[in-house]
Amino acid sequence: MNIRTANTILYCKKWNDTVAFYRDVLKLDVHFSNEWFVEFTLNSQARLSIAHQERTSIKSSGGRGVTVCFEIDDIEIMHKYLQESGTHPTPIKNLWNSKVFYVRDPEGNRLEFWS
Repeated sequence: MNIRTANTILYCKKWNDTVAFYRDVLKLDVHFSNEWFVEFTLNSQARLSIAHQERTSIKSSGGRGVTVCFEIDDIEIMHKYLQESGTHPTPIKNLWNSKVFYVRDPEGNRLEFWS
């Protein structure tokens, strides 16, 4: 098997707010979009998509059982930025020889930032 890219799809009730969060707050680049689906580029091999549950056969989990993890270069800068953007990140803590914090998107999905 030769996987060229990976994409995680989050199905959302709060589609507009969730798309705006990833586009406007996290500043992810849009790779593809239409009226019910937006695919964001994370890097050259990874994508994160937001799908409107009203247009799909899969419904939102409401954030239950979902954590999307992002390894980043500077956790302090990201934490401060997210605090200033009003997203209420958790305090930074040490976990598994790393620094980590969490924030929730408008749909309730937990995002983990670590370095």
